[in-house]
Amino acid sequence: MLIREKTNIQPVDWGNGLSYRFLVQADGMGFTVTETLVRAGTKSRIQYRRHLEACYCIRGRGEVVSANGGTSHRIEPGVLYALDRHDAHFLIADEEEDLFLISVFNPALNGDEAHFLDEDGFSQY
Repeated sequence: MLIREKTNIQPVDWGNGLSYRFLVQADGMGFTVTETLVRAGTKSRIQYRRHLEACYCIRGRGEVVSANGGTSHRIEPGVLYALDRHDAHFLIADEEEDLFLISVFNPALNGDEAHFLDEDGFSQY
């Protein structure tokens, strides 16, 4: 049995926030669970080409916008979105407060991945 407390996890600065990685590849579960903080007022261009990701909002507000067609979906507590086709997207946190998500990645992350959001195109890992 694995027990993890957030206070004992070193966060990873993923580019526009922090990611607390509760489960990673070395844990042998086959998936990763994170608590992700998205800094207020940020816009991130992201695409996961090797991972599928589902995000459940627990606090804050924002939107996820499809890069293919620009369809926008509101994110607020109680809303889940899943990137089931390696979707390129924009993750936008509202200006007023940070956005907090519980994210699940399949397959598992190594644990130290970070985005390079200053480059052209969509950051990936």
